[in-house]
Amino acid sequence: MKKNISKIVIVGSLLFTTSCAEDYLDTTPTDAVGVEEAFESTQNAMAALNGIHRMLHIRFDSQGQAAESGVMIMREVMGEDVVFTTTGNGWYVSTARWLNHLNENSGDVRFVWRYYYKVIGNANMIIANIDDAEGTQEERDEIKGQALAYRAWAHFNLVQMFAGRYDAAGANSQMGVPIVIEPITEGGSRNTVEEVYTQINTDINAAIELLDEARNATSHININVAKGIKARIALTQGNYSLAAEMASEAREGFQLMSESQLYQGFNSVENPEWIWGSRQVDDQGTFFASFFAYMSLNFSSTNIRGNPKAINSKLYDMISDSDYRKGLWDPNASDPELRDPFIDEMTLSSFSKYDYMNRKFLAQANASSVGDVPYMRAAEMYLIEAEALARRGDDSEAADILFDLVSKRDPEYVKSTNTGEALIEEIMIQRRIELWGEGFRFYDLKRLNLPLDRTGTNQVESVINGKFTEPAGTNNWQWRIPIDELNANDNMIQNPS
Repeated sequence: MKKNISKIVIVGSLLFTTSCAEDYLDTTPTDAVGVEEAFESTQNAMAALNGIHRMLHIRFDSQGQAAESGVMIMREVMGEDVVFTTTGNGWYVSTARWLNHLNENSGDVRFVWRYYYKVIGNANMIIANIDDAEGTQEERDEIKGQALAYRAWAHFNLVQMFAGRYDAAGANSQMGVPIVIEPITEGGSRNTVEEVYTQINTDINAAIELLDEARNATSHININVAKGIKARIALTQGNYSLAAEMASEAREGFQLMSESQLYQGFNSVENPEWIWGSRQVDDQGTFFASFFAYMSLNFSSTNIRGNPKAINSKLYDMISDSDYRKGLWDPNASDPELRDPFIDEMTLSSFSKYDYMNRKFLAQANASSVGDVPYMRAAEMYLIEAEALARRGDDSEAADILFDLVSKRDPEYVKSTNTGEALIEEIMIQRRIELWGEGFRFYDLKRLNLPLDRTGTNQVESVINGKFTEPAGTNNWQWRIPIDELNANDNMIQNPS
């Protein structure tokens, strides 16, 4: 039998040395320790867990593969709301054209597959060994709970990208992704989508049982984060009562940001509504392999200077003039007389300015791409709760929750009197506005079985190569399995083209 790429992919978190790869575990992106040493104590095991925390915002094979933040960008540009104003220097353009993810030879397809299985590989080593580590039971529970949450989160991302959508009304017997719940070096066949979601729920439920509100940093997973992940899973599965419950509990203790905080750049874990995010300090900067090297207003990269990211003009027009969020984009940025002066203050003269360009994301400085990356905010939980309630038929409760969020963004917002599909549509528009650029749009279109529709917007035909539409439910919504996995794993089957 051929050796599976999972030797690298699934146990890819194990750094190869002169000894057997299975004997070593990442503790930081540039260091590794023996498994026996890593789990002598809970203190050492926490170092191994920190390796996963760091794994969410480091560089992998190329500067466009900045861990989770790189995948977030890929998921956004496959939707209709993040607009490339030019091709810039080419980064993510093929993804925006819906070409890259359909190429089994693509380095980005290989990266995404390997990345999430790398997280799973490290989590599995922790889960398999932590029970015998010297320390308190409370410490062992915290470490194991976080590892279980990571394993659920990584499988959840994989099945959404590489498999057919979950259908709440169906058997979900379609091909999913391989479930990996122990350290292995030989890969198996693809589990069904239903089987994958069963394992995801088993893991996240176990994590919730082990975790509490305590944690060392916002980059760590506590019970709020775990419940937020559970809310996302339940929403995707159409379990709306559970989604609403988990979202409500996930945001407990987190307040929505103020108007002034809204304009601070979405770059700090100190923001009061951030439930989960990666802190990046100066000496851990990744330069061009950074979320802010592609999505910010002000970092002086070739990509930002030539291709400032803009909002879908149709979506922008849906934002109320009294809504503070409308100022996160400038519809007149190309005109020096009408342009928001802040854009000139934060950029150099060599930066291109295009209408509807964003000022939502700000890097530390023109010469620094450092910035904290948001993975989960309280606002998202309000939106999940409102959407879930509305889809469950509780219009009044849904409108109340929506009002709690939007009235903080728009002082003139009046509680919605919409019901049924009209209320759901209002909530989804608010979701698109609020979460613009944060990695959700591809998932939302896919889970709701909606088509991609970029027509009648400021999308540039030459940039997206005429890719204005994609019907709902086609095979193109499934990322291709990377060729390296197919070549190495006799059990692997490619997605249909």
